[in-house]
Amino acid sequence: MTDRPTVQHPAVRPAQAPAAEPAARPSLRRDVSLPALLAGLVCIAVSFSGPLVVVLAATAAGHLDQTHTASWIWAVSVGSGLTCLVLSWWTRTPVITAWSTPGAALLVAGLGAYPYREAVGAFLVSSAVVALFGITGLFGRLIRAVPVGIVNAMLAGILFTFGAGIFTELRTAPVLVLGCFAAFLVAKRLLPRYAVPVALLAGAALAAVTVGLPLHLGAGGPTRPVLTVPAFSWAATVGLALPLTIVALASQNAPGLGIMRACGYRPDDRLLIGATGGLSVLLAPFGSPGVNLAAITAAICTSPESHPDPRRRYVAGMSAGVLYLLVGSFGGVLVSLFTGLPHALIAVIAGVALLASFQGSLAAAVADERGRDGAVVTFLATASGMSLFGIGAAFWGLLLGLATHLVLGAHRRTA
Repeated sequence: MTDRPTVQHPAVRPAQAPAAEPAARPSLRRDVSLPALLAGLVCIAVSFSGPLVVVLAATAAGHLDQTHTASWIWAVSVGSGLTCLVLSWWTRTPVITAWSTPGAALLVAGLGAYPYREAVGAFLVSSAVVALFGITGLFGRLIRAVPVGIVNAMLAGILFTFGAGIFTELRTAPVLVLGCFAAFLVAKRLLPRYAVPVALLAGAALAAVTVGLPLHLGAGGPTRPVLTVPAFSWAATVGLALPLTIVALASQNAPGLGIMRACGYRPDDRLLIGATGGLSVLLAPFGSPGVNLAAITAAICTSPESHPDPRRRYVAGMSAGVLYLLVGSFGGVLVSLFTGLPHALIAVIAGVALLASFQGSLAAAVADERGRDGAVVTFLATASGMSLFGIGAAFWGLLLGLATHLVLGAHRRTA
């Protein structure tokens, strides 16, 4: 079939989009806005200023030369860019994807134990399994069975560290943090749609006169990807592919779907996970260990700070996609621009951009008294940052909160 399927707009809370008002026909020219475009920029700055360091550590652990390292960055950046851009436009929702930071951390410890061709084979196997889980809808059915309050508690737990990061950076750059936060509050009062961009500009100016703002471009032209013919072994499949698959599904795609649901959208799990997994299969020979749904950066682009109208936030996803492609295509030139941004500036901008999402998810998590116990356990476990068996806190928060909900729910039914 060649006909394009009917686009379904995201479901939104009644307070955001009354059911009596018919949805306007999407138009990129009308829907584009400066806050949404800048939300995409903040998303990319957060992605490349921190998680990229973990990727570079993984490539160093695998003893990759500069050419293969650049190809790896190209693969994950282009994969993230294509999926952000195309899926956001196709679904008219802010679909944010990224490489798996927990997965890269896992590779730091294990990549050096296998020949690189076998590691590439493990990347391919892992991506194929993730795509299979998505296309069949199995993973989506498991996620939809989780109560909404627990999903919101997981989101609040993820965002807690970023909100707290605004104030933990006070000891390193008090003038920058307080000035940036003050600019955000004033703009929030007077120009709420532009609060985050104003904070970003104020923070950049303060960084330039306090801690420094080393905006320098690297050398080199467009990145040239390197094709590696994969090899397969049971050792690499068990040692790399299996844990990478678990991490991708539990630590990336589960929170990613949860964040979209918590923000009022109805993500098509088959399309999103199937598409990211399928593209990851194609990019694995170029060094990509996988592209997944994002969590933290997704919260930036799906929040009201991106746009008050949930139907127009897809522009933030497209903005992130274009910037991913730009950075990936000219990795040597632009990556150093993001990695050179002061940590305090990234922390405070990410924190203020996520305040609205944290506030809404925390309120929704404890709204239902019957499920409050499970939600609180989910929030505490997720916010703790715990990690077991290489799987991050978001998954364990979901698991422990769901267990608490089931145990106490069964107790209340029998009481």
